Order: sequence, then C-alpha cells, then structure tokens
Amino acid sequence: MKKKNRVKTYNIIPHIVLIFVALACLLPLVLVISASFTSDAEIAKYGYAFIPKNFTLEAYVYIFKKPLQLILSYGVTTLVTVVGTLAGLLITAMLAYGISRKDYPFAKATTLFVYMTMLFAAGLVPWYMMVSNTLNLKDTIFALIVPYLVVPWFVMLMKGYFAEISPSIIEAAKIDGASEFKVFFQIVIPMAKPGLATVGLFIMLMYWNDYYLSLMFIQSSKMVSLQFMLYRMMSNIDFLKSALAAQAGMLSGVQIPAKSIRMAMCVLAAGPMLFVFPFFQKYFVKGIAIGSVKE
Repeated sequence: MKKKNRVKTYNIIPHIVLIFVALACLLPLVLVISASFTSDAEIAKYGYAFIPKNFTLEAYVYIFKKPLQLILSYGVTTLVTVVGTLAGLLITAMLAYGISRKDYPFAKATTLFVYMTMLFAAGLVPWYMMVSNTLNLKDTIFALIVPYLVVPWFVMLMKGYFAEISPSIIEAAKIDGASEFKVFFQIVIPMAKPGLATVGLFIMLMYWNDYYLSLMFIQSSKMVSLQFMLYRMMSNIDFLKSALAAQAGMLSGVQIPAKSIRMAMCVLAAGPMLFVFPFFQKYFVKGIAIGSVKE
C-alpha cells in the first residue's frame, strides 16, 4: 500500500508542475488580450488586469480606422508564409535527405558545407548586394521568400529525422523498380511526417514573424509584411505621443491609446498562429521525440 501511495504521489507531482508551467505560458497571453480591450486611462490608474473593468474597443477602432494597409499586409504575410513554407520545406527535405543517405559519396562534404554556413557568414553588405543587385529581388515579393528558403539549422534537423529511416526500406523499393523521386515522395516523405510537421511549423513561424526582410528590401507600402507594418505603426504612435507631450497645451484634447494599441497589435500578429498550432500539435510532439531513443 505504501509503495502504491508513493507511486500515486510521484504521478501527481509531475502533473502539478505541468499545470503551473501551462498557466505560466497561458496567463501572459490572457493578460495581453485583456489589456487590448482596456483603455489607457484605466491601465494607468489600475494597472494591467486579467478582466477589464470597462470593456472598450478603442484600440481596435484606432487600428482599423484605415484598414486597407492592414488587409494588404495580412495578404502579403499570408502569401509569403504559405509559399515560403511549402517551398522551403521541400528544398530543406530534399537537401537533408540527400546528405542523410550513406550511399551518397559527397554526404560528409555537403554536410560540412551546410554546417559551416551556421558558423560563418559573408556579412550584411554582401548579402544585401546579392539579393538586391545580383538577384534583382529588391522591392519584389520574392525578396520576402527567397532569403529564408534554406536555413542550415532546419536542414540539420531534418537530416536527423531521415537518418532514422532504415536503408533496407529504400533498398527494397529500388529492387521493386522505384526511382529516386518515387522513393522520396511516396515512401520517405510519408514516413517523415512528424519531422516535416515540426520543421514546417518552425519555417512557418519564421516567415510569419519576420519584419527584417521588409525593412531591408521593401519600399512599396503594398508589399510590406504584417509585422513590419505593425512595427512602423507603433513607431509612429510613439512619435505622436512625444509630439503631444511636447505640445500639451495646444493639443490637450487629443489622446492616443498607445498601451492598449500595443497589446491589440500583439493579438493581431499572434492570433492566426494560435489557431494553426493545434493542427501541428500531434506531429510536433512525435517530431520532438524522434531520435531521443537509440537502439
């Protein structure tokens, strides 16, 4: 009985710890959502609260006052995320599969080449000149997609997943007359779904949260990504707040809900990914566990 009680106690403790960890991850998100529906005056007076005392849409009304730019930025980011994730995942998987094959004679050399790019970079200026001048991608939608198509860390991660596939399966498929493309797309890819889902989620988050490429290569307001548009909007709000503070006497009646707008922007930027993640959760958990146990 004592052993059973101890086992039950040992089983309860991890659940309690995980509940606290889950709450620690969830409560800040709830606080951000609540603050986005709270006025700046209430935040300044009472601080941030999980339940707003006076529910208001002031921040969202201010953001959607001119919705055209926001809609365009959402469209650009969605297009870049979908196309970039599919193309990047395909290229990453093909490269990782090649260097994971033991019968590929240049596997070690190619792996070393990919790994070296994680340690050394040519620098910002050569990279900018290559993308804008050599490839002529400046101020085009491809400038938001091409630079992130191959990320060395994702290639090495996928290599570990493909290394778990038994070579005998590939050899059996070749004996049956399957070509390399057929082996890759009909046998290897279905077996590597957890790894593909995990790396695909990382690539998707990378494209969705990126603002740096828009800052570097995009000048047209019609092709600005969502994150950069929100960043620029927040910079403009901070500038207006400082201008209002400098001319408080002349513009005493003008108020900008800067704090609640900041929280509303976080909700608008992170919201879609919160709905996407549950579809990847099943494969994501399996993908994290792959390679953790060796025979």
